[in-house]
Amino acid sequence: MRKSIRRDQLRLGMFIHGFEGSWFKHPFWRARFLLENDDDLATVLDSEIERLIIDTDKGVDVEERQPASPPRPAAAPAPARPAKAPQPVRATPLRPDDGHEVARIEATRVTNRSKKLMREIFDSARLGKAVQCASVTAVVADVTSMIEKNRQAFLKVLRLKSKDEYTYLHSVAVCALMINLGRQLKLDEASIADLGTAGLLHDIGKMLVPADVLNKPGRLTAEEFAIIQTHAERGSQLLEEIGAVPDLALDVCRHHHEKMDGTGYPSRLPGAQISLAARMGAICDVYDALTSNRVYKEAWTPVEAITRMRSWEGHFDPALLFSFMQSIETFPVGMVVRLRSNRLGVVLDNGRRASRPKVLAFYSTRDQEWIEKDIVVIGESLSRDAILEEVDPAHWGIERAAIDRLMEAEAPRSKLAG
Repeated sequence: MRKSIRRDQLRLGMFIHGFEGSWFKHPFWRARFLLENDDDLATVLDSEIERLIIDTDKGVDVEERQPASPPRPAAAPAPARPAKAPQPVRATPLRPDDGHEVARIEATRVTNRSKKLMREIFDSARLGKAVQCASVTAVVADVTSMIEKNRQAFLKVLRLKSKDEYTYLHSVAVCALMINLGRQLKLDEASIADLGTAGLLHDIGKMLVPADVLNKPGRLTAEEFAIIQTHAERGSQLLEEIGAVPDLALDVCRHHHEKMDGTGYPSRLPGAQISLAARMGAICDVYDALTSNRVYKEAWTPVEAITRMRSWEGHFDPALLFSFMQSIETFPVGMVVRLRSNRLGVVLDNGRRASRPKVLAFYSTRDQEWIEKDIVVIGESLSRDAILEEVDPAHWGIERAAIDRLMEAEAPRSKLAG
């Protein structure tokens, strides 16, 4: 049962379901957690929060003193009921894919819940009503939890959104991708929470754009595109009016369409003036848009999207884009990389829409010599290898033509292995 209590009633062992008061003014980025240590307790007690909500089904309750009352006569014991014979339990054998199915079901459940909340948030913005902070923090908490539990299953389910769901689930997907990239960059938890909020609210200004322009199935005219471009500034202004929104989220909302070469909008900022969060937002926003079915285009595969994005010179921060590739374990076919095993390799076509990347290792950086070819599946527990960085093969005296010949010879076997 959920119960509202005063801050001074809080004690260890309680499950905090939420904080009352101003949006994002509570001392933790997580909305729900079990209070288990003295430092966290002291942090809440020293905060400005007046009341909070606990869930007594998941933690201890408030200690309440009951007034003394005269003893009541004991009631006669009820006649004992005959015990029922225990029913036999039929064991259901686990299938090999049960774990994947459970993850998919949970990911779908969180996705549907998030979509419902985002619909409420966007509808409120469209009608000029205040955005509910509880809805935002609930989605960010759910998404963060799913990224921690099963990142691959969650991102895969989010990619399967229909054209009708795009408006709402695009924001949830960008939230998830921002959190995932923040973890790849090893940012602190508070920053990652703000990144999730930024991803969730980055397109809120589109609710102020006429629906016939926003959902137009054909190519936009110059005038219509100019209207679409206003969503960044209008969204940022809307969030400023709400108040108490993290500055990082305001920045991403306003500048996630800026480009490293200074040709983006609304401010045409050069790369040096674009914040890390806004550069992250640009990558996550475009990637999800490219891999989603839209009213005017079909989705690209993750590899197709990453390959195209890498080819757009001046659009994205190259180093950050590579970190994003690492975070989703998706790389362009033909990219030459350095592996954790001190080898150079080239990314192969794995022949699947969404499986782990395969790398053909061919050169030892330690011995500086060609080695026997070895196909490595990145992220597979047996290989324990990882892609560390993109490299220029010319630095090692290797011609690109030689690598291309390796790929051509390996292509049939690689696809069969996939």
